[in-house]
Amino acid sequence: MSLTPSTMLPLGTLAPDFTLPDTVSGEDKSLMSLKGRHGTVIMFISNHCPYVKHVQTQLVALAQDYQHEGISFVAICANDADNYPADAPAKMREVALELGYPFPYLFDASQDTARAYQAACTPDFFVFDKHLKCVYRGQLDSSRPGNNAPVTGQDMRAALDKLLAGKPIQTEQIPSMGCNIKWK
Repeated sequence: MSLTPSTMLPLGTLAPDFTLPDTVSGEDKSLMSLKGRHGTVIMFISNHCPYVKHVQTQLVALAQDYQHEGISFVAICANDADNYPADAPAKMREVALELGYPFPYLFDASQDTARAYQAACTPDFFVFDKHLKCVYRGQLDSSRPGNNAPVTGQDMRAALDKLLAGKPIQTEQIPSMGCNIKWK
């Protein structure tokens, strides 16, 4: 594991389009079919990363709290499944079902989507407004494995609350930190 910060996609960037297989339903899902009425959260995660494991229950809680407000959540794993079999689609499906992910868990086998989003780590978070412009990219909150800070989703929740209220989101954003994406 190599501790890696997110690269911080420029604010205002349009969400790159994608069509990827959902490991739970087996269906291909596109960005446009998953886009939320008021916003869309794209999360690059994985199964084996301790930084993702540390926040998994909060990801479920966030989605449950905001989906009814018109914010959609999409999780994508882009890790090289040949060298990291814990991140293969069948294992992704197991984790999604075990944890009750209320969002699709897509597999980016080509890693093209991760590159288009400039994703660097897991977890790596991107929030887009209703026009699919990036308004937040950064940490979920200040909690990390071993630092004893509670996992609250505070930073992401603040961004989503402001998005829903039509208020400007703070542009000084703290990068997410986690395991590097396992590139082929």
